[in-house]
Amino acid sequence: MSSFSTDLKSFADKIDSFLLDYFKQQEQPTKIYEAMGYGLFSGGKKIRSYLTLGAFDLLELEESLAIPVAAAIECVHSYSLIHDDLPSMDNDDFRRGKESTHKKFGESTAILAGNSLLTIAFEILTSDALHLDKETKSDLVFALASCSGHQGIAGGQYLDLSFEGKQQTQEAIIDMENKKTGVLMGFCCEAAAIVGKKKELREELRKIGLDMGLLFQVADDLLDAYGDQQKMGKPSKQDDIKGKVTLLSTLGLESTKKLAENLLNKIQQSLKKYGSKSNRLVTSAEFILKRDH
Repeated sequence: MSSFSTDLKSFADKIDSFLLDYFKQQEQPTKIYEAMGYGLFSGGKKIRSYLTLGAFDLLELEESLAIPVAAAIECVHSYSLIHDDLPSMDNDDFRRGKESTHKKFGESTAILAGNSLLTIAFEILTSDALHLDKETKSDLVFALASCSGHQGIAGGQYLDLSFEGKQQTQEAIIDMENKKTGVLMGFCCEAAAIVGKKKELREELRKIGLDMGLLFQVADDLLDAYGDQQKMGKPSKQDDIKGKVTLLSTLGLESTKKLAENLLNKIQQSLKKYGSKSNRLVTSAEFILKRDH
């Protein structure tokens, strides 16, 4: 296992540990609670958590502050995946090598579990587990809420569904993918500037995260078309089957690869001034592009 993979897993384990402790405090003998855990503790790489840690590195902020913020982000991300998999959305039966939450627990329970994970994200950010002043917590809540609703994840999912089977411009597709994937990764990076009270860096770091998100989505589209479904833990070539509009389907393979390379170069150049403090973010970007699942 590479040093990056070891570091990625180590921080993912810390996030899981934090969330397990947090969930134990809220334990309920209900299927909703069980479904929440099923969707949240599903073995994902937690690359968003690692981006958060990497952004905190830039400003030399303590890891202990990054952990609750990253945990809240994972709750939002898991909510979005549970809802995305629903029959009324992307209608996916498998996620990360196991049944989707709605296949395991039923649609209504999956919807309620997703809703509950979304709200828990904001509980975490306002709880005593995050040792920050109330103004900073409020700024974090506002920024995360802004990228979770119709201007962000939900709006991106709406566009993704409404674009199916219809030609779109490159600009429209990038806007959709920025909302669907990019804004949450933008928050991962912007959160460091919020916690570090560096107002002048918020937009700069958010844009780096947005570029990370677009790179992630382009790599995801390439994996869907050419990846090994055994490694991915879900069927491949689903975008074509569902008539999804992607940069790959619009630009073609070579132009999409070139776009991804340009994005990686842009991220590397944006982080250059931070020197070794940007190591985690730079290696994350390289991993995002080269991953096989």
